[in-house]
Amino acid sequence: MSENKTPPEDKEKNKNKSKNPIPTPPGLGGCTFRTITMWVMLGLLAYVLVIFLGSGSDSASITYSELLEFARQGKVETAVLSTGGDVNGEFRSPQTIADGQSTQQYLKYSSFIPFEDPGSIDLLREQNVDVSGKGPSGLMAILINVGPILLFIILWIFIMRRMSGGGQAFSFGKSKAKLVTGDQPKNTFEDVAGCDEAKQELEEVIEFLKEPAKFQKLGGKIPKGVLLIGPPGTGKTLLARAVAGEAKVPFFSMSGSDFVEMFVGVGASRVRDLFVQAKAKSPSIIFIDEIDAVGRQRGTGLGGGHDEREQTLNALLVEMDGFADNQGVIVIAATNRPDVLDAALLRPGRFDRRITVGMPDVKGREAILKVHTARMPLHKEVDLAIISRRTPGFSGADLESLANEAALHAARRNADSIKMGDFDNAVDRIIMGIERRSMVMTEEEKKLTAVHESGHAIVNIFSPQSDPFHKVTIVPRGQALGVTSFLPKAERHNYSLEYCESVLARLLGGRGAEKLFLDTLSTGAGNDLDRATDLARKMVCNWGMSPELGPVSFSDDHGPVFLGRDMARTKTYSEYTARVIDDEIRRIIGEAYKAALVILEDNKDIVEKLSEELLENETVSSSEIKKILAELRPGMEFPGLETPDLDSSVKSDTDHEAESSEEEVKDDGSEESGAGSETDAGGDR
Repeated sequence: MSENKTPPEDKEKNKNKSKNPIPTPPGLGGCTFRTITMWVMLGLLAYVLVIFLGSGSDSASITYSELLEFARQGKVETAVLSTGGDVNGEFRSPQTIADGQSTQQYLKYSSFIPFEDPGSIDLLREQNVDVSGKGPSGLMAILINVGPILLFIILWIFIMRRMSGGGQAFSFGKSKAKLVTGDQPKNTFEDVAGCDEAKQELEEVIEFLKEPAKFQKLGGKIPKGVLLIGPPGTGKTLLARAVAGEAKVPFFSMSGSDFVEMFVGVGASRVRDLFVQAKAKSPSIIFIDEIDAVGRQRGTGLGGGHDEREQTLNALLVEMDGFADNQGVIVIAATNRPDVLDAALLRPGRFDRRITVGMPDVKGREAILKVHTARMPLHKEVDLAIISRRTPGFSGADLESLANEAALHAARRNADSIKMGDFDNAVDRIIMGIERRSMVMTEEEKKLTAVHESGHAIVNIFSPQSDPFHKVTIVPRGQALGVTSFLPKAERHNYSLEYCESVLARLLGGRGAEKLFLDTLSTGAGNDLDRATDLARKMVCNWGMSPELGPVSFSDDHGPVFLGRDMARTKTYSEYTARVIDDEIRRIIGEAYKAALVILEDNKDIVEKLSEELLENETVSSSEIKKILAELRPGMEFPGLETPDLDSSVKSDTDHEAESSEEEVKDDGSEESGAGSETDAGGDR
């Protein structure tokens, strides 16, 4: 005899159901109460309509004067007086009464006595009319007597339910957190790429919740908070959504701005209510996005220290680590401004772990592109590794936008697949904006732009430690009239003195070419000079690359100004040192400019040939420059041109479009967000 055993998966489902039962609203339940009330009101309305519309359909409605006249003529047989002055009865014989434009005979009548008139009763009696009275009876009497009380009770219950949180009128203090359940669409860690270390940290947090005994037996405690820190677009919220998808525990999601309202005390009340809900479903996870909206440092700013935001922060601090036990509830928060968060919020015991979600490196960018292009029909020529090399400084959000723009560009071509040229166009569009082929340029402007961009390209090719040249174009795009772009060999995390000097020479090559070949100066070098000066200042003040000043930092850059904390900034060096810094910056830029002029003097023929090619074709790629160099400098090696031959893919379907992926230098030696665009234009706008 066989037994009906429950499969393991069904047991697991039943176990989950018993753990997280569907909460029942207090009282009758919102849906049931509203349904009952609606049907009761509809029934009462239907009864009233039947009473008032159904009655009198076969009786004539006459005025009080007509009733008295019919009574004097002896035509009225009965009269029934009702409460409120209504009179109903019958005639002795059918009477012809006008009803609008037609006349009809009626045996019954109905009328109304507008005021108390004892004489009317006497008149009816004199004419031998059978006069009787009638009070309310049945359901109508019940409604008249009990209706006001019933209506008051229903209204009172409705108000009480609204005050207890059943509606919005008095529920300001209730949490607006969204509970993520298993039947909702969700992300997993497979959808997250480019931040393996952050994924590993969060996987451990999920393991803490699934198997707490594994860690508690060794005396370990579950971390109470995890803070995700990183620039915008790096995937902090996506990581939290992946945790919600991977964790088999309730997940409450809320934004930091949801705590703030116009009413005093609402934020703190919502914090308490949020943790009450999370503790009721422990173990659980609370995710607070953009926590800097409520977690800013206390006692700063111009509005005093006792404000609504600080009370919300105090409530959050107490709930995370106060007298009450908060076991089994983990708080995950995300912010891109960790410098403004309160110190009490960041201490161990509240946010025990800080996970930095930084910009992806070249391998991370390739992995992110694979995720975003997984469902896209890519042409066989598309190499995501090359695209990742062209996009240093791109965040995950930038790469998602890049893949989308490439798909849109391919759709505009009515293509069946996405080619390399579509990705090139997308890179240009994100960095510099849409192509401006409708812009009218004079021949002088085109020549000036061609000479300027040729100067950048040739100085870069003949400079040591430079990034490999990719292509140069004089097609206007965004604010730039021309662009020279480079393809880094590898991800740079550290910059040598020689590399910085090569970048400075390259930036000043456009101005040098204008002066050397056209004997003029233009506004096209404005952006180059800004970037060169900024780089030289960092070399002197931040990185100690000046032999005159030595390995000393004179940086006064403490990040974004935080009102109330950084209002009074003072320099930490004397006026003499400031003068020496200015002299060193001027010296470094001057030496780079001289180095650029020497390279241009030695290679005048190459610059002139490249300028002619640009005026004729608008875009010149690395392979085309190789041909020019092989013709004019046979047998020479050019390390700055050791790049993959990408020209066929670059030019396909884009008609010589500009691309830029040069690395900029930041004060901390890292890459700029969106770096890679050198808009060294022949007309800086």
